[in-house]
Amino acid sequence: MSVEPIYFKNGAAVILDQSLLPNGEVWTRCTEPLDVARAIKSLKVRGAPLIGVTAAFGMALAAIKSTGSAQEFLKDMKAASGMLGATRPTAVNLFWALKRMTEKAEAAAKLPPDKRSAAMIAEAEAIRKEDIAMCRSIGRHGAALIADGETIMTHCNAGALATAGYGTALGVLRTAAAQGKRIKVLARETRPVLQGARLTAWELARDGIEVAVVPDAAAAHIMKKGLVHRVIVGADRIAANGDTANKIGTYDLALIAKAHGIPFHVAAPHSTVDFSTPDGTGIPIEERSADEVTTFNALAVTPQGVRVMNPAFDVTPYTLIASIITEAGIATAPYTESLRRLLERR
Repeated sequence: MSVEPIYFKNGAAVILDQSLLPNGEVWTRCTEPLDVARAIKSLKVRGAPLIGVTAAFGMALAAIKSTGSAQEFLKDMKAASGMLGATRPTAVNLFWALKRMTEKAEAAAKLPPDKRSAAMIAEAEAIRKEDIAMCRSIGRHGAALIADGETIMTHCNAGALATAGYGTALGVLRTAAAQGKRIKVLARETRPVLQGARLTAWELARDGIEVAVVPDAAAAHIMKKGLVHRVIVGADRIAANGDTANKIGTYDLALIAKAHGIPFHVAAPHSTVDFSTPDGTGIPIEERSADEVTTFNALAVTPQGVRVMNPAFDVTPYTLIASIITEAGIATAPYTESLRRLLERR
């Protein structure tokens, strides 16, 4: 693994600005919770696990700024949590991390200001380290599915850049490559923001894993030619029954894979599983700015004034998913039982 996209140093959360990749590797210091919220909203930081980790550091920054009484501290923590929670509605890891940091704040509220901020920083750092460890465990479990010589298609970016490091779907591929398996990766470009073309290809090429970028619309053609052995993607929220929200275009990729008899896998940590949501109909889908569709590099690509629909995510029904790879093991249908059993055992 050649990149970990976030770290905390000298009172700042330092993030790799992913909106500038692959054309520039720029690191940005966030010293205020508002800086963190803006970084998440503008896609400088993206990927469900990384959004959660980054939000945790946003809460730690709020703790540093809060020097009043215990009551004032908890009020400041509530405000920071509300602001950060309003950035991206679909990724459940965000709310999981904010809940954990809020619980830590309640436990630390009566400490002196310097000690409570230190406790909050330590908790955010623990979340970061745990995320990397979970991704490595996901990689170990998932790599067992992959045979030497396979070609795997993926969508969006579920790699080191979408996590605190190593990755979920790409963590599986990294582990398989580290085991000596000769794999090839086909990264769908992932319109309209091109996370596959810009980010997945960048980090895999950087790590020496063979990767080719393919247009989103080419998946069916490539699968029909027998050039894909399996599909592995990440997730932003998994409902209790296994329905999975991921970057827009994941659902159609699952349908295409099913039509060609190709197994479709989801890789995600326990923090992505939302047992409080029974199925995919309860997952909120973020609608993003029309500018992402109507312009490219500041140039108009649609007629002025034309209506745009730009959902950031879609939901893949559990019936199209061969397995869900977690840090605790691999779940298969019925997911309502297998996911809960795996993650409770964890």
